[in-house]
Amino acid sequence: MSKPIEDYALLGDGETAALVSRDGSIDWLCWPRFDDDACFAALLGTNENGHWSMAPVAQVIHQSRRYQEDTLVVETDFATEEGAVRVVDFMPMRTTFSSVVRIVVGLRGSVKMRSTLCLRFDYGALPPWSTADGNSVVAKVGPDLVVLRAPMPLDVKSHATETEFLVTQGSRLAFVMSYGPSHQPPPAAIDAEAALVSTQGFWRNWITHFDNSKTDWPSEVRRSLLTLKALIHQPSGGLIAAPTTSLPEAPGGEMNWDYRYCWLRDASFTLGALINAGFRVEAQAWRDWLLRAIAGSPERIRIMYRVDGARHLNEWIVDSLPGYRYCQPVRVGNAASTQHQIDVFGEVLDCLDLARRGGVPASTQEAAIALKIVEHLVAMWDSKGSGVWESRADPRQYTYSKVMAWVAFDRFIRHHEALGSAGTADQRVLERVIALRPMVHEQVCHEGWNEGLGSFTQHYGGQEIDASLLLLPLVGFLPADDPRMASTIATIQRELSEGGLIRRTKARQDGPSEGVFLACSCWMADCLILQGRTDEARAQFERVLAVSNDLGLLSEEYNVAGKHLAGNFPQALTHLAIVNTALNLCGPTLNRGGS
Repeated sequence: MSKPIEDYALLGDGETAALVSRDGSIDWLCWPRFDDDACFAALLGTNENGHWSMAPVAQVIHQSRRYQEDTLVVETDFATEEGAVRVVDFMPMRTTFSSVVRIVVGLRGSVKMRSTLCLRFDYGALPPWSTADGNSVVAKVGPDLVVLRAPMPLDVKSHATETEFLVTQGSRLAFVMSYGPSHQPPPAAIDAEAALVSTQGFWRNWITHFDNSKTDWPSEVRRSLLTLKALIHQPSGGLIAAPTTSLPEAPGGEMNWDYRYCWLRDASFTLGALINAGFRVEAQAWRDWLLRAIAGSPERIRIMYRVDGARHLNEWIVDSLPGYRYCQPVRVGNAASTQHQIDVFGEVLDCLDLARRGGVPASTQEAAIALKIVEHLVAMWDSKGSGVWESRADPRQYTYSKVMAWVAFDRFIRHHEALGSAGTADQRVLERVIALRPMVHEQVCHEGWNEGLGSFTQHYGGQEIDASLLLLPLVGFLPADDPRMASTIATIQRELSEGGLIRRTKARQDGPSEGVFLACSCWMADCLILQGRTDEARAQFERVLAVSNDLGLLSEEYNVAGKHLAGNFPQALTHLAIVNTALNLCGPTLNRGGS
């Protein structure tokens, strides 16, 4: 049986991530990059699909864990009748190669420990050829090489390296596992204690850029920011949605998607959170990643990309994995990358607008891309698409998509109004966009509004209520106290609320339903702030914080009935929403609908 999602802690080195459970097992790791093959896949199967456990041999009578303050270094304490030990887990920030370090510390007494390393590449399917040489084991398969170095002799049996050893009070035993290409010599040994000090320093120096006085929830915001930093691919600046694939949104269903990629949908949320929190370097790196990904052909834009900006995310099924809690299929790649989603054009121009207003130096590429986007949108803004939730049903006229087309036109016009005569946009295009902006606004207000329901709806001509509509006042389309918007907010709060949190859409009657969507729950708080209902907004926000795991990590969704996290974990969009809402509640911020 799979462990609960909330049992896991995140480790990261700036290019990939690992998940370690509270019982001391690393059950998920993709090497060498976030979106590469997993060599530990027990998260989506069994221990035989790859893991590295480190725990006492005897029964554990007490266990606790924590992040070392302001770091991604995890301490897990185990107590047995014979004594107590601490396992310190971390990944040094990558320079030349990637490593996972596990330091076992004797706290009291004498505890017998067992380390079991079971490497399985190709998503849990392929055991490498492993050879032991004294205190090290080298494992190779195809292009991949892993070397494990330990403070005692190692042996390989049945494609696994299992070692038992004694830990006494005051001792510190370091295990280091490193990755490299199989056609080269193994990576050099590293000093584990020096790497620990360096890793602590990296995270703590980075988070000092955040000013605690900006929020009433400094520890929660700091943890969210550290999590987001760990999900940024440092060489490229791209932010992945999550480091996992196929953690189900609905129990027993098929809503199992690969989130190890960069979504343009998240562009504005990311830029705003980073700038408002004081991380302009990361904000600029994200803006630059965005421009490189779009390049010179915005009309061929993808809704998501690989971390380096590559476009091809072919989707396939991993038949060898049974899935998280037997929930299949397990997917690698994401076919939604080729969907037609009009809203992404608005997200891009909104992101560039936020960057300019936030003090990110302008790029010479921006103006050309913006012009090409609006030229493209002028011709196709009224077409059907797949919507912000990436529906795989027939394309529709989604209300939020049309709103984001309006946002694209609005930001383009505002920018060139600010430039005045210095503007370089083709005058005919600008005149056309100025004429289109009110037409799009009027169409949305007419076609997206359902008088009988007293609400905007998910798509034109429909009756479905959709929490994405909470973004309308946040992007400046309508004020939050406009009667139509106020009624929509009230309808969503009434119809989509479960346990005080907000679903994306109504629960299904014909099959398993996904959980409440945590980012939407924060958007509701943002809308309440704009309506002046601050006490209600605080309560709404704190309900989201209350469902995080003991380390402050959140997934995409929460299953209210089952009282557990759901969906890929940890989820960038959720942690972005935490940062934005926490800052919105405590003072003026750079916002998407601002001028």
